Amino acid sequence: MVANAPRVGVLALQGDVREHVRALRAAGAVPTEVRRPADLEDLDGLVLPGGESTTMGRLLELFDLLEPLRKRVHEGLPTYGTCAGMILLSRGVVDGRAGQHLVGGLDVTVRRNAFGSQVDSFEASLELREVGPVHGVFIRAPWVEEVGPSVEVLASYRDHPVAVRQGHVLATSFHPELTEDSRVHQLFVSSIVRRGAEGGQP
Repeated sequence: MVANAPRVGVLALQGDVREHVRALRAAGAVPTEVRRPADLEDLDGLVLPGGESTTMGRLLELFDLLEPLRKRVHEGLPTYGTCAGMILLSRGVVDGRAGQHLVGGLDVTVRRNAFGSQVDSFEASLELREVGPVHGVFIRAPWVEEVGPSVEVLASYRDHPVAVRQGHVLATSFHPELTEDSRVHQLFVSSIVRRGAEGGQP
């Protein structure tokens, strides 16, 4: 379905939805909010925003979105998760809560709140592969504890991976949508366009 401007959904149950919508629009995509299974249809890509990962997991189940979302991601829908979105896309969580719902798609284990609580939130300069220097906003952020063999580490902070990619799935523990820099979203949108040009099916 990808044309000049890919249609990218933003999971809109909780978290920084408006900020991702703005960043996606700046990156050349057509954003749309996802709240029910039917909203996953006809998407070229999907963003799982920051928020609170356990709350988001419960809401996914409540709104009957968990299994449809898992299906779309595992079928190859290009997906980008930030912070809580990274947690949802992981295969496992250190210090996770019992029964925490995960979508999967990334062969990584992450640690929740790895850099501390809300009061320990911070900003730092990072070097992101294929993008260059970026300003990272970390809010109760996870880091990647274990990386599978087919996962690329795109950026690290204090020797911990904070940006990773595996095939059609991208994740950052920081929040580029909270800055005026849309280059990380452009990286994601460009991958969708390239995938469409190569005949990939989300």
